Amino acid sequence: MIRNDFRNKAVLVTGGTKGLGLSIALAFGKEGAQTYLTYKWGSADMDAVTKAFTDIGAPAPHLIEADVTYKEDTKALFEQIKQNHDSIEVFVSNVSFAQIGGDFESYKKRSFLKSLEYSAWPMMGYTQEIHKVFGSYPRYILGTSCDGPERYYPGYDFVAASKAVMETFCKYMAKHLFEEDVRINILRAQPISTDSLRATFGEEFEPFLRKWYGDEYMITVEEVGDTALMMCSGLLDAMTGQVLLLDRGIAFQDNTMRFFQHREDYGVE
Repeated sequence: MIRNDFRNKAVLVTGGTKGLGLSIALAFGKEGAQTYLTYKWGSADMDAVTKAFTDIGAPAPHLIEADVTYKEDTKALFEQIKQNHDSIEVFVSNVSFAQIGGDFESYKKRSFLKSLEYSAWPMMGYTQEIHKVFGSYPRYILGTSCDGPERYYPGYDFVAASKAVMETFCKYMAKHLFEEDVRINILRAQPISTDSLRATFGEEFEPFLRKWYGDEYMITVEEVGDTALMMCSGLLDAMTGQVLLLDRGIAFQDNTMRFFQHREDYGVE
C-alpha cells in the first residue's frame, strides 16, 4: 500500500522505453500515473512498449523522442507535457551513456565530458528546466545509479565516474531545494539483467556472475521498478539527498567466506 495517489499525475522517465527505465514506468503506470517516456531515434519499439502498459491495465504512455543533451528536445518535451499537466509529480533521470573499455592511455577528456553530459547532468538540467516551464519542481526526483563508484568493473571507468558525480549532486540539490516540496534521492543497484548489461560487458558476464555469486546476486528490473515506486510512495518523504542501495543484502556477504561456504558447489578446493 502507498500513500500517494498517482492517478493522472505526470511521471517522466528518461530512457524509459526499455530495461529498468521501462520497469520503473510500468510500476507507476500500474498506479494510474500518466507516464512520459523519452527515447533516442530508433531505440523504441512503440507497439511493444504500449502493449506492456495495456496488459497491466495502465494508461497508455506518451513516447517522446528526446535526446537529453539537446536543448531543443528538452524544451519541446516539457512544452508537450505542459499541454496536459500543470506540474510533474515524479522525474526519473535514467539515461546513461559513456565510453566503454580501453586502458588508462585511452582516457580522453572529450569522452569524459560526454559521459557527464549524458549520465550526470540531466538530473540537474532537467530539474532546472522543469521549474522554468511549470513554475515548480517535481515532488520527487530520482536518479538511477549503480555500484560502479565503489566496485571495479572492467571498462566501466567513465560510467562509474559519471554516476559518482550524479550521486554527489543529489546531496547538494537536496540542500539547495530543502525548503521546496521536493525529495531528491538516488536508487543504486547491483548488476541488473538488461540488454544494457549485456551490451556493456558481453554475453558471458551475466552467466559468470550467476555461477560464482548465485542467482540472488542479480537484481531484476521488476525489483527496481517496485523500489522506485516505494521511494516516491509518500512513505519515505522524510528521506532526501540519500543514495539507497538495492542489493538484497548481498553486499554484507564477504566474497571469501561465500566461496568457502559454497566451495564444493563451485568446484573450488
